[in-house]
Amino acid sequence: MNILVTGGAGFIGSNLVHYLLGESSRELGVEIGRVVTLDKLTYAGNRSSLADVDADPRHFFVKGDIGDCKLVGGLLREHEIDSVMHLAAESHVDRSIDNPEEFIMTNFVGTYRLIEAFRRYAVETGRMDDGKLRFLHVSTDEVYGSLGPDDPAFRENTPYAPNSPYSASKAGSDHLVRAYHHTYGLPVVTTNCSNNYGPYQFPEKLLPLMIRKTLKGEALPVYGDGSNVRDWLYVEDHCRGLATALFRGVPGRTYVIGGKCEMKNIDVVHAIIETVRELAPDMVSRSADELITFVKDRPGHDRRYAIDPARIGSELGWQPRENFASGLRRTVQWYLDHEDWIRGIEDGSYRGERLGTLG
Repeated sequence: MNILVTGGAGFIGSNLVHYLLGESSRELGVEIGRVVTLDKLTYAGNRSSLADVDADPRHFFVKGDIGDCKLVGGLLREHEIDSVMHLAAESHVDRSIDNPEEFIMTNFVGTYRLIEAFRRYAVETGRMDDGKLRFLHVSTDEVYGSLGPDDPAFRENTPYAPNSPYSASKAGSDHLVRAYHHTYGLPVVTTNCSNNYGPYQFPEKLLPLMIRKTLKGEALPVYGDGSNVRDWLYVEDHCRGLATALFRGVPGRTYVIGGKCEMKNIDVVHAIIETVRELAPDMVSRSADELITFVKDRPGHDRRYAIDPARIGSELGWQPRENFASGLRRTVQWYLDHEDWIRGIEDGSYRGERLGTLG
C-alpha cells in the first residue's frame, strides 16, 4: 500500500506517519510500501517531527501545497499512490476568528483541489473501482456544534451546526468530500475526531501550553470559568483509528472517533499540574491556585463536545487503548524528554507570536 499523507509534518500527521511506518500498523494486516508526506510547512508544520523516519527508505518528504494540483497529480502518479490520508488543515479556533480567509482557502478550497486531483488520477489510471484506491478525509467533532449538559454524544448522523470559521470551513470540506463520493463514485471515507493530545503537538494547544507554563511557573490562562467540556483522545489511538477506517471502512461512510473521556477544561488543567508535579517534582514550585488564571471567554466558544464511537467499534473493531491518566503521563514525559523539540519551535517558527490559550 502506497500512501500520501497530507499535513504529515503537523501534530496528528507526524504521529500518523510514525504509526504507518512502525510495527504497530502490521496489526491491521496491511503491508506499507511507501509513505509520501506532503506538507506546506506553515507555522504548525515542523520538519523535525519526522526526523525519526528520515532514514526509512519507505518515507518520502515533499514540501508543497495541497492546492497545487500539478504537484499533487505528479506525486500520485510518480509514487503510484493507492490511498490519500488527508490531514492538512488550519485547525486553531482562535486563529480562525482573527483570519477566517486563510482557513477557508486551506480547509475548503485546498480540499477541493486535492480531491479533484485524486479523482482525475483515479479516472486516468482506470482505478476508480479497483478496491484498493481510497481517500480518507480527516475532520473534527466541531462541525456538529455545541452540546448541552444532558445531550447525547455526537454520532455520525448528528446534524451539522458549526459555530466558528474553523469548524465551518471543515464542515464545508466534509460536505464536498461526501458529494465527490455520491456524484463521481470516488471511494471516500470520512472521520470526525475529538480533541487529540500527545507527542509533537504545537505549543499553542492546551496540553503542551499548560505543561510548558507549569514547568516555567507561569500563569495558566483558562477561558471563562473552565467548565467547557471536551472529549480527549490520545493521538496514537486516533492514528490507529484512522488506519482502521482507511483499510477496513466502507466507502461513502463516516466514522466518528473519540476517546470516551469527557472532562471539563479546568479538570484537565488540574490533572496536567498534578502529573507534571509527579514526573518532575523539582521543577514545579507553585500550587494550582497560584498558577491558574481565568481569562475572558473567546467568541463562540462551544460548551461541550462528546463523541459516541459505537460504529467504528462495532463495525471495524476499534477501541481506544489509553485512558486520560495513562495518555497524559505519556504526553508529559514526552515533553520532558524532548526539550530541544519544543525550544526549536519557541525560538524558530513561532518567533514573534504569542502562545494561545484553551483549544
